[in-house]
Amino acid sequence: MSKVMTSRRGFLGALGGAALAPRAFPQQPAAADGRQIGYAVVGLGRIAQGQVLPAFVKCQRSRVTGLVSGDPAKAARLAAQYGVNPKNIYNYQNYDQMSSNPEIQAVYIALPNGMHAEYATRAAQAGKHALSEKPMANTVEECRAMIDACRSASRKLMVAYRVRYEPHNLTASRLVREGQIGTLKTFVGDIGFNIGDPAQWRLNAKLAGGGSLMDVGIYMLQAARYISGEEPVEINAQMFSPAGDPRFKEVEDNILFQLRFPSGVLANCSSSYGHAGVNRYRAVGTKGWVDLEPATSYTGLRLRVRRGGIIEEHTLPQADHFAAEMDHFSEAILNNTEIRTPGEEGLQDVKLMMAIYQAARTGRSVRVAS
Repeated sequence: MSKVMTSRRGFLGALGGAALAPRAFPQQPAAADGRQIGYAVVGLGRIAQGQVLPAFVKCQRSRVTGLVSGDPAKAARLAAQYGVNPKNIYNYQNYDQMSSNPEIQAVYIALPNGMHAEYATRAAQAGKHALSEKPMANTVEECRAMIDACRSASRKLMVAYRVRYEPHNLTASRLVREGQIGTLKTFVGDIGFNIGDPAQWRLNAKLAGGGSLMDVGIYMLQAARYISGEEPVEINAQMFSPAGDPRFKEVEDNILFQLRFPSGVLANCSSSYGHAGVNRYRAVGTKGWVDLEPATSYTGLRLRVRRGGIIEEHTLPQADHFAAEMDHFSEAILNNTEIRTPGEEGLQDVKLMMAIYQAARTGRSVRVAS
């Protein structure tokens, strides 16, 4: 374990190790009935510091009560900033000791992809519910191990598909399902950015599991599935990485994949780590289309609908995606209700991404079992 954690600190040094400007974040008061779930945030890199921890301020059912990090100084600083009791700071060696801490009921795993399975499994064994960042894991086998561990421990498992909890994507899905654009025919989605630093963990195959597909392409794969309400039965794909670019020694840059669904809906999606940036999808039906651009950004999402030759822009609230997903998970724990994005949803995406890679490597269509 020490070798893995040393690598993680090296790859995350430039990202999570850079101190953000300290601010005092008062905790949001609990809901009227006072019931909240206490979370330990596992991994204190950029997404934890920039998004997850600040989101607790906007939660009513969720509260940060613990931190897990290999950097004691950073953990102490963030504990003071967010009002976390210093006794609830753990590292990756004593992580399992959370089992005796009643102030922590769940963990938010904000680690590199290749570490999700281990820390979700150990959380379940320690009696804690697990909310894991996407993608769920690097392999189908790891996903199944996470599901089995949580099921055996009677703990809940959720994948942090944050846009599944925000108004624009929810509305887009509803409009299509209600037939507001007629019968859905095609879906087109493109996402990517210029990734930069070749030393970061997202470009390390062991930690990331893959390149742009695993990191951001998964958003378009997800969207094609929840917009259509179907599962693909056939996949085609191509991928390309520029020769000599040190960023792409281990993972792919560009990947394009096509999905065929049982009803005949066709999806054409792409992701990239090497261009100026795009983040959009459009669902086209027999009577119009629904368009989101940007589609998955933390803020500034825009939803447009074309019907009868008229384009309408829908003005919707800009919700904190992380607060919404955490409170959904907390509600499910408190009330023993169903989770919108359980482990099985994460497993399905990883299965499909493995099929996309297979299609890209072989140049052949891959049939997917329904």
